[in-house]
Amino acid sequence: MTSATPLVSAGTLLGGIGLFLLGMTMLTGGLKLAAGKALERMLAAWTRTPLHGLATGVALTALVQSSTAMTVAAIGFVNAGLLGFTPALWVVFGSNLGSSVTGWLVAWLGFAVKVDAFALPFIGLGMALHLTGGATRRGALGQAVAGFGVLFLGIELLREGFTGLGPQTLPPLAADLPGRLLGVLIGVLMTVVLQASSATLAIVLTAVAGGSLPVEAGAAIVIGANVGTTLTGILAALRATPNARRLAAAHVLFNVVAAVAAFALLAPLLAAIHAVGVWLTGRGDAVTQLVIFHTTFNALGVLLMWPLSGPLVRFLQARFRSAEEDEARPRYLDRNVAAVPALALQALRREMERVGHLAMRLGMDAMRLAPCALPWPPAPPQAQERLARQLQTLEQLQQQVGAFVGEAGRQPLPSDVAAQMPELLRIAAYYDTLARVMHQVGLQALRAPRPTGEPPLLDALVPACAAALAFFETADPQAGAAPAAIDAARAVFDTAYENAKLALLRAGAQGALDVAAVHGWVGQLGDLRRAVEQGHKAAARLAALPPLVESLSRNLNEKGP
Repeated sequence: MTSATPLVSAGTLLGGIGLFLLGMTMLTGGLKLAAGKALERMLAAWTRTPLHGLATGVALTALVQSSTAMTVAAIGFVNAGLLGFTPALWVVFGSNLGSSVTGWLVAWLGFAVKVDAFALPFIGLGMALHLTGGATRRGALGQAVAGFGVLFLGIELLREGFTGLGPQTLPPLAADLPGRLLGVLIGVLMTVVLQASSATLAIVLTAVAGGSLPVEAGAAIVIGANVGTTLTGILAALRATPNARRLAAAHVLFNVVAAVAAFALLAPLLAAIHAVGVWLTGRGDAVTQLVIFHTTFNALGVLLMWPLSGPLVRFLQARFRSAEEDEARPRYLDRNVAAVPALALQALRREMERVGHLAMRLGMDAMRLAPCALPWPPAPPQAQERLARQLQTLEQLQQQVGAFVGEAGRQPLPSDVAAQMPELLRIAAYYDTLARVMHQVGLQALRAPRPTGEPPLLDALVPACAAALAFFETADPQAGAAPAAIDAARAVFDTAYENAKLALLRAGAQGALDVAAVHGWVGQLGDLRRAVEQGHKAAARLAALPPLVESLSRNLNEKGP
């Protein structure tokens, strides 16, 4: 009988861990379903400043009771372009601080109140709401309420399991440096296995409360749990966008910095917290001491990262660069070139060819989403995000071109250089308009229904789309086409455009197509025509500029030896 008691206690301990994780999953999942789109709106509205982002991370983590869930959600929002990198950074920092709320709930309710008095009613009420509410918000809220009760029922079983097993439950951990390092390692491994730092924290708190673990060893395990929780964020950022990977790296860095600071100050922090607790209450409660320690070192991590956030953002933005971000960096423009007008003009001309190439490539990618071939091709994965990144790349490059022109313009300029600078800015504006219009054309093509059963529509659109695609390929400055070839491609498109517009209007008048759909497609054809027109103007003006070598030679001769 005595030999069976440890076995029963071990089973109770495992059951408590399972119930705690089940309750955490139900609580987190139910609250996320109940919040729905409101979570996205809150993240967008409440992250305007670092302080707002920090408070949002704390509040939402306290609500969903999972810093891991909040970190993964923030990475997902960044990955989808719904949240910028810097606001998401502070949400993640806040989520680490908000994770301490779980410890306070465990300390205040899990050990101070008889669990059966409220956990079982929560489970009953929550399941009633869940079963009667189904897939509605009420059902999701019921799942969260039931999960809250299951979570604390798991804590009660954890406490019973540790009480039955006694002090030999966990390996003996000394208070010296090797013992603390072993505690950190145990915390990391437990969190990696359980995939929840809150579960590790609950286990440690119940072990400390039952006398199975000294508070110093528990503090070391809690430090390790904070480091172990970064694994889920790292896995979520694999093969994600550069900003998502940067956010995962920032999460790791924050937790490591906080862990190092907490480990270095472990003994004085615990001593100070114990002294304050004795002064306030007349006794030293080990569980409360550990919870305060967990909150303190996460707050310390926030304080340490606050002045470092600016350099950290700049450091991370220089890492994990995508092809689009590399393209947004000028290849020919720099401050040294801007000081010599002739060289500045040559660099600007070459950079403008890159701008034109990127604009034409965006146009071609947008056209490949439209019915340029039969059958209408399916949209490639993440097509919308790709178009958005291409447009952002061009916008960033245009800003740097404008800044370079402003800097070069402060120098005394020869007459022909002064004449070409405004012309190059005009060409840049044409390419900018083309890119913006084609970005919208691509989005409209993605949202439009596939017209597989409407031959009049396909017959009208296919030649115009194919002619536009051929124009963008021909007018690409890096393609090296002669001006006559670009003019010919423009003429072919104009003819195809007029034929398509006439065919659509005729089909609408004859009832072969819905009139509203006809107006929509005619409007999109008009956008396409405007983009081709802007591209033709840019190509014509770029071709009319003096050749680079002649311009450079003439300016150098004017300056003399």
